[in-house]
Parts: sequence; structure tokens; C-alpha cells
Amino acid sequence: MYQDIIYQVEDPVAIIKLNRPNQLNAISGRMQVELKHALAAAEKDPAVVGIILTGEGRGFCAGADMAGLEATASGAAGGGREDLSQFKTEVGNPVMGENFQVTFSYLLSVSKPLIAAVNGPCAGLGFVFASLADMRFVERQAKMTTAFSQRGLIAEHGSSWILPRMIGPANALDLLWSARKFLGEEAKELGWSQRLVEQGESVAAATSYIKELASVVSPTSLKVIKAQVYRHLNMPLGESMQESNEWMAESLVRDDFKEGVRSFLDKRLPEFKRIGED
Repeated sequence: MYQDIIYQVEDPVAIIKLNRPNQLNAISGRMQVELKHALAAAEKDPAVVGIILTGEGRGFCAGADMAGLEATASGAAGGGREDLSQFKTEVGNPVMGENFQVTFSYLLSVSKPLIAAVNGPCAGLGFVFASLADMRFVERQAKMTTAFSQRGLIAEHGSSWILPRMIGPANALDLLWSARKFLGEEAKELGWSQRLVEQGESVAAATSYIKELASVVSPTSLKVIKAQVYRHLNMPLGESMQESNEWMAESLVRDDFKEGVRSFLDKRLPEFKRIGED
């Protein structure tokens, strides 16, 4: 069904690979639509506890394919504008609100953990996609750059919002102003990467992390905690605490809380219900 991505599910992990390796997985119009559709499918699938976004071949994503986007917009590709209506879908936790449905901010609203496995070059819009994932597992040799300022552009698609929150304003300005290239080790030192791994190991490391979550953590807790973290970045302390108090009251009457306590007392792994299960 997909052309510019590869979508695979092996309980409890969904892997989405950007699949234009000859172009270092540069982002086409079709890829954007297919990616959103695949994320929605992963959200709805009870077999999926967490999602990995990575690139096919030797790169993560070189950024936007300007030639391809122009061809798609003008109808030059294939003799007319490509009909992608079959892939149109809604994605994300509705409680997140409109702030998280502006262009690519929907990535922050995906209701399951989303980990970027950065396996190689990651630039421009590809860097934005990785930054808007929940965590980044980066291979040591991977080379990152924001790229925008060297093309006469500005920080785009939420990078000016997310980067200072991850690595601080000064470090964010350095990467955005200079558009210099940096490698996996510096990404870890800055705090942009949560795991530094050897070449070829990012997907395996992310898979292992998600499997560990699936074995001990409530998927519903993951969903709610993710919503808390991103929503509360936009809220005053009092409002965020009030919302957390309300959501905590709801969690105390869920079956997951009973199972969490029971499994602890029984000294066994919990058996939490998956999102989407009847």
C-alpha cells in the first residue's frame, strides 16, 4: 500500500522506515501523507505499544525533497496531481487540542511512544521529524544539521519551540544559527539524544526499550503521561497540577491501577490492557 515508507508491526513494536534510500530518504509529498497514515494505523493497533521512526539504507532523512515537492504541487509527476485521498486520516490524542495539529506538531500528539532511531544523515525537515519524536536513539556516526539558515530560511515547523526546551536557548541558537554539522556523541552531550549507540544498533536499541515498556508499564499510563508532559509545557504550574489531579482521580478507578497493585503484591509482571483492545 505504501511507496515512500515501509511499515512493519511485530508485537509490541511498529517500525516505520522512510523509504527513499537513493535520495537519503528525502521527504516527498507522498511520504508525508503515508507517514501520517501509518502513525494512525499504529495508534489503533492493540499489538503496538511503541513506534520507531527510522530510515531505510544509510541515512535517516536528508530533509525535504524540493524537486519532488515542486513536481507534486505542479502535477508534473505522473501527468497530474497524485490522488492520495486514500491515506487521509486523523491522528493523535484528541485531548491534546489544536496546538498539536499545526503542520507537523501532530507528531507530539501521537498517543503512543514515538522513538526516532537516527541511523545516519539527519538534516532540515528530517531533523525536525526526529526532534518532534519523544526520544532519539542516535548512532555514533550519524551526522545532524538544522540546515535552514544556510539556505536563507528560518527555524521551521516547531524547531524553534522544541529545541530550546530540549537543549536550552543558547544551544538551540547555536544549532539553528550556524546550521553546523554535529555527530551522535555531541547530540548525546547536548541532550538531543537519549541514547548513543554504535552503527547499525539504533533500531534494535529502540525495540528493546519498547519491549521493556510493554512488559512492565500500562499503555494507558504511557498515553496519559505523554499528554501531560506536552500539554503542561504550555500551562502555568497551577493549571497543570489541577489537570494532573483530575487525571489521577480517573486513573485510580481504572482496572490498570488494580492490576498494578495486585501484580506488585503477587510479585509478578503486570498484565495491562493494550490501547485498542476490547
